[in-house]
This record gives sequence, C-alpha cells and structure tokens, in this order.
Amino acid sequence: MMLSINNRTTLSGTRALKTLLLSAVLISVGANSALAKTSDTTIHFAKGAISSVVTGKLKPNEQERWYRFNAAAAQYAIINIAPLTGTSETANVGVLHMPNGKYDGTKGGIIYQGCLPATGEYRLRIARNLMATHGETAGYKAEVMVLPKFASKSLCADK
Repeated sequence: MMLSINNRTTLSGTRALKTLLLSAVLISVGANSALAKTSDTTIHFAKGAISSVVTGKLKPNEQERWYRFNAAAAQYAIINIAPLTGTSETANVGVLHMPNGKYDGTKGGIIYQGCLPATGEYRLRIARNLMATHGETAGYKAEVMVLPKFASKSLCADK
C-alpha cells in the first residue's frame, strides 16, 4: 500500500515538473518571437519607388537578420539576394514569412517571385547557409521589388 502512494506522489511530481518546463519553454519562445519582431529592420520604399535595396553583414556569431515591409494581396513581388562585395562569405538563404502564416524561400538568387497572398506585414529572414559557412563575416545585398496593384493586376489575375 505504501509503495502505491509513493508512486502516485512521484507521478504527480513528474507531471508538475513537465508542465512547469513546458510552460517555461512556451514563455521563452513567445518572448523570443516578440523580440524578433521588434528588432526587425523596416524596409523603406522611396515615394513612387517599386524596389528597395538593403545590405548587411552577419558577424561570425550571427546566424540571421530579419526585415519587414507591408504589402497587399495580389501585388507581384520579386526578392533577390546577392553577394556583398568585400565579404568572404555570403548570407544567401532567404525566407519570406507572410501575414497568413505561410512562408517561402530558398538559397541565393531570386528567393521569391510571385503574387503575394495576403495583405499585411511580411517578414524577410536572411541567413547564412550553415552547410557552406566557414564562420566568417557573411555579407548580402537584398533587393525587394513590389509592383503596385495596377501593375500587378495582369500578373496576378488568376490568383
């Protein structure tokens, strides 16, 4: 009988510990996500411009940098990542996170081309390719082009 009570106490303690650890992890993930969004660099488009270029360097201990911009559903966009002159490595991984929770991207060159699916804030993650890094400074030059709605109309008519 005593063994049964001790087993129940141990199981209750284990469950409580697992719940506490899970709660701590979820709070940490939420805090990191909120921090990431507040530290995003906004991509500004000059008045009347359809594209904007951002350049940057990831230090050897940095893995990624985040940018954000606003766009509307059915606007046509192209995002291209190229090497930055004067850096020994290229941060060539780009992923576009969309307001509807989806994401799309690839390594280097044109990482996104198509009609944007939702209206709202888009987040662009630029990162180093961990399979091809030597731990040096990784530079990048990213061009984000978003056509206005009237210019996107024929390209996105079926979307």
